[in-house]
Amino acid sequence: TSAKGVTVVTKTKTMRQPVQVQVAVDIKHNKGVLKDKKEGKLKGPHGLSVEFIIDGRIQLQGEGGLITYLTGTALVNPHLTLHYTLPEQKVVTITRVSNESPDVPEATEPHPHTMKLGEFIAHSHLFGRMALKAWLKKGFSRISDNSLAEFVKNGLDKKTLDMSVDKVSESQFKDIFSVIHKTELMSPSTKSVMTIGEESFSKSVRRLGEVDFFSVVTRKPSICDYKPVAVEVAVARLKGLTKGEGTEDGPVQVLRFANRVPLQFDKSACAMVKAIESVNWRAYGLQQPKDSLPLGPYVIAVSLVSPFIKFKNASKETIDASDELVEELRRTLIQAGQRLSRHIKKEHREQDLENKLRYIEQFCPILVDCLCRITKAPDKRKKKATEGLEKILGRDLTVAKKEFKEADLAAKEAAAKGKIQIIKEESAEAAPEESVSETEVVEKKTKPKSKPATKPKTKGPASKEKSAS
Repeated sequence: TSAKGVTVVTKTKTMRQPVQVQVAVDIKHNKGVLKDKKEGKLKGPHGLSVEFIIDGRIQLQGEGGLITYLTGTALVNPHLTLHYTLPEQKVVTITRVSNESPDVPEATEPHPHTMKLGEFIAHSHLFGRMALKAWLKKGFSRISDNSLAEFVKNGLDKKTLDMSVDKVSESQFKDIFSVIHKTELMSPSTKSVMTIGEESFSKSVRRLGEVDFFSVVTRKPSICDYKPVAVEVAVARLKGLTKGEGTEDGPVQVLRFANRVPLQFDKSACAMVKAIESVNWRAYGLQQPKDSLPLGPYVIAVSLVSPFIKFKNASKETIDASDELVEELRRTLIQAGQRLSRHIKKEHREQDLENKLRYIEQFCPILVDCLCRITKAPDKRKKKATEGLEKILGRDLTVAKKEFKEADLAAKEAAAKGKIQIIKEESAEAAPEESVSETEVVEKKTKPKSKPATKPKTKGPASKEKSAS
């Protein structure tokens, strides 16, 4: 960095004037430092402006490039309109595709099963003087009076619950922590998880480029490693890719996101990539080497949302691949793959049908010509047979439209003469040329008067047969 800090200008709706301040970081004490606070200027009625200078080499293209980061940020934030200017280039604008701003998720207290011992002890320092049982109920989620009774049953001294938190020793904290982890508690709440949503994600996927097909799956929030987690996956097939990832012969392009932030480094160790490699994509119509990413012009975007994401390192470059999380990711990918498979199979069926029609088009005219020569049919009959063949194949749409219009007019003329009754009619003039209206008609038929039943001449029981009508 340039050691000049960050210039921040901020204003809320209730503030009279914007405030400008210089923000720096105290590395020794790991906290922010505010300098030169004064009135500032802001273009809009309210908002936030952040400006800073970074010294160094900037990578624009590639998986770890700046452009990939910006486009990825726009992908998982459909409500975002992004303007950026690259060196010696014009302003680039990515317009929002959704006018719905994401709801702010509810804040929840941490679940005790999600914490390590050090975090558990550090959490107690935030509450000061307070009885231990009050701290457990207030400072954590899913701990109630019944849970405290279960702690006592599992070996926790009842007197310890009445102690003040600031007087509990480290050894006692270890015992409390051990008992809590032995006790079964309700799973954490999933209300704190905010997903993108299938509809908004679908609109955003179209901004990746010329998308031929896409499948978006949003699973309901679930619990993985005692943490609320929501997984969203988008699989898109792109056109016009000539080199690099996402081409016909190259591996698919993988876009990873954690809480709507792109992850660009250490891809191979990430839980998302391991989940993609564990899926049998060959069953869904894609080529895939053993234990590797599938091949083809596809983009697989995986978004993980959770208030407690476990990263593999402090730089938050990759997500730890726990078994539960990989399995949840894998299930979501399988759902997206099944939708892709249905589309590919449909394409294959359509292609097979098209190939058959081409064979018929190629050989049937020869057959018609030979039959006309054998039967010595005139050219007029040959022409009519060829036209009939085209209609059967569905190639001559103009003839079919013309016949539909003629039938429609004939039905109206018959209705005017009283021969038929029109039940449901769509105006042929109002309908576009592509979809010619069809008229449903019912012919008027008068029932013949039934002849009176004649009495049987022979004596005996009356005939059970009814007269025909």
